Amino acid sequence: MLDSKEEKQKTSLKNLKRKKVFTLEHLVSNLECSIPTARLRLKKWKTYTSYNQNGRYYSLKTVPRFDENGLWRYEGIFFSKNGNLKKTIVYLIEKSPSGLTGKEIGDLVGLPPRSFLHHFRKTAGIYREKVGGLFIYFSDDPGRYQKQAGNRSSLIVYQDKQFRDAGAVIILTALIRHHRISLEEIMALPEIRSQKLSSFVVHDFLSRHDLLKKTPDIQP
Repeated sequence: MLDSKEEKQKTSLKNLKRKKVFTLEHLVSNLECSIPTARLRLKKWKTYTSYNQNGRYYSLKTVPRFDENGLWRYEGIFFSKNGNLKKTIVYLIEKSPSGLTGKEIGDLVGLPPRSFLHHFRKTAGIYREKVGGLFIYFSDDPGRYQKQAGNRSSLIVYQDKQFRDAGAVIILTALIRHHRISLEEIMALPEIRSQKLSSFVVHDFLSRHDLLKKTPDIQP
């Protein structure tokens, strides 16, 4: 037979599973315990900590339903199977076939890249290199880097063939309609997005024809 303390903990676990995500303050209130005791419970239960919202939220190990990238979102609160944001980004870059741009990383983790990527420019596991005017984040493992860089080059060549078929007319039309438009603004145009043209290819086309607006290299 469970004593009152064990019964309270069992009930608390049921409530936390039903709630899905919770704060330390909620756990203290739920268990009617001190903050140090609550932290010990979090460690014992091997809970996940959110990588956004200043790491304020937790989730029990059995609750998250992670996607193929090991990510789970619940009501604007983001969790990663790999732990904090740093570990998550290193993992995503490592598993990517051709490295990732800052925008691609931001899209994956659901955060604006400019809000966090500057912290990871010299992080172990990541090698940043400029390709076609954009910074690409590759694995810093030599063998993995070679494969990713090769795939990125092949991707650019493939997209360039697609671009020559239809993209040039679309880009030139956009430049005529929107005088002195920047690369970032071009990439945001509906007609460009509908064609799924790569920013690498568009940047290269503008550079070769001296049509690129004189702006700093795209970061991050």
